[in-house]
Amino acid sequence: MAKTVGKLRGLIEEDPSLGEALASIVEATETGDGEVEWSDVRDELTSGQWGRLIETGVLVEGTRGFELAEPEAVKEVLDDADIEYLVKKEGTEIEQTKWTTWDKAAAVGAVAMFAGYAWGPARNFAGTTMDVVLGPLVGILPIYGVIMVLALLTGLYSTLLQANLMNQEVMAHYQEQMKALQRRRKQAQEAGDDEALEQIQREQLEAMGDQIGMFKEQFRPMVWIMFLTIPVFLWLLWGISARLGSPAYDPAELGEIMLPLASGPMEWTHAMIWYIEPWIVWYFVCSIAFTQVIRKALNIQMTPTG
Repeated sequence: MAKTVGKLRGLIEEDPSLGEALASIVEATETGDGEVEWSDVRDELTSGQWGRLIETGVLVEGTRGFELAEPEAVKEVLDDADIEYLVKKEGTEIEQTKWTTWDKAAAVGAVAMFAGYAWGPARNFAGTTMDVVLGPLVGILPIYGVIMVLALLTGLYSTLLQANLMNQEVMAHYQEQMKALQRRRKQAQEAGDDEALEQIQREQLEAMGDQIGMFKEQFRPMVWIMFLTIPVFLWLLWGISARLGSPAYDPAELGEIMLPLASGPMEWTHAMIWYIEPWIVWYFVCSIAFTQVIRKALNIQMTPTG
């Protein structure tokens, strides 16, 4: 029976539409006397598929027509999750999301704005420009409150952009395809089927192109998130580290902050690890926390389901 199961899996992997053909034959044999003739299923499968099943010994001669050589093996294969996935996806065209001109422009803009982290004039330009919009927050809230508000806003639009710009159907297709290959590889290894392992390895190499498509799906919303967030972060860098943290300003004006695992109160511009300052840690802590709350509140699922 194991040999028949392997043979059937191979046939369906080569031609997923054969799964529906086998299902039709199983239904015909169950409603009849255990046998089936070509005239009973000619509307459900092609003559080529019928001949292929006879040629491979899946169908054998019976009293009046043909019968399944091993019905239980056929049912076991058709109930397999991987085979159901192949049959379901047969003939279904998964359309990848195409990047628009605006997407490409946002990508170029995001890359260009990275210069602000290393080049002072670019950082000052971004900081003074964003200060027109964000500057009033400094006069209303303390620095930790300003960072919390910005973390909330960035978390909100980041979640909405990921939910609306990422094609969850395409992502689910890619992930299910990879999981199916992994399950089949494990089963082939347990069965010691070297031929099946070679076939799966070829399919995995072919699927590497799909990884690029999945990366593009994930990166599209990330481009817009960076395009909108980098100016905000540059304003914080300009306002806290460059302007308020410079010798011309008293760092005590910003107050101090207590962070977990830190040795007492610290100034906002005091380097903790390498060049990482407390305000950066506080921003990311707030951003992660607010993002999780927003996803829960809006019932937005970031993990695609098949």
